[in-house]
Amino acid sequence: MKLAQNRFTRAIAAGNKQVGLWISLSSPFVAEVTAPAGYDWVLIDMEHSPNDYFSVLGQLQAFSATDTTAIVRPEWNDPVIVKRLLDLGVPGLLFPMIQTVQEAEKAVASTRYPPGGIRGVSGATRATKFGRVTDYVARIEDEVTVVLQLETAAAVARAEEIAAVPGVSGIFFGPADIAADIGKVGKPMDAEVWAIIRPAARKLIAMGIPVGTLVLDPVFAAELLDEGFTFVACGTDASLLAKASDALLGAVKGQLK
Repeated sequence: MKLAQNRFTRAIAAGNKQVGLWISLSSPFVAEVTAPAGYDWVLIDMEHSPNDYFSVLGQLQAFSATDTTAIVRPEWNDPVIVKRLLDLGVPGLLFPMIQTVQEAEKAVASTRYPPGGIRGVSGATRATKFGRVTDYVARIEDEVTVVLQLETAAAVARAEEIAAVPGVSGIFFGPADIAADIGKVGKPMDAEVWAIIRPAARKLIAMGIPVGTLVLDPVFAAELLDEGFTFVACGTDASLLAKASDALLGAVKGQLK
């Protein structure tokens, strides 16, 4: 049995626009609701959600029957967490709060077996279909997506150096934390935030580096994709449920006499 190709890794490397959705409700059942929608990719979040390894596993299983690639954001750039997620069969990782080249190198190393990295070796894992995938060790480094999230102005200033680390698949800008870093907490769409992100993104795009982000405005998401961003998440499951719930209640109350 051969290791399946990672659609998302190949798509962003080719510059194909990838529309995504943030998955934060920590429920395999909720994941099943969104899975048939047809997003190119989703992000299962462990950093700001109460996800654990079993809830992540259930969500991976929900998306495995679709063409949507489910990547995971671990709670930190920790090789032990990364090892366990990769053994679960996670096809890609988004590493939070990468600040330096050294942290980028650590992130990549945690996805690589020795001598090129520090990932521990285990044979009978979900990632290898419990030992049945015969070319896993030879090919996983080419298939796994390694995306690094920049969340401060200082990190964005180092974007080109961080992106140049071998093994990095793409760079993800975190507007909410960048906003907080410059004294505009709660204002991720502020013009000053995007005055920091956009020039850095353009430099990376010119280098051929895939860039992505999360925004909750579908018009702005499309605008960024048309500007050259490769992978953009345009909403979260939690915000969609909250907005739809509020809108439905408002619609009914608005009709009352």
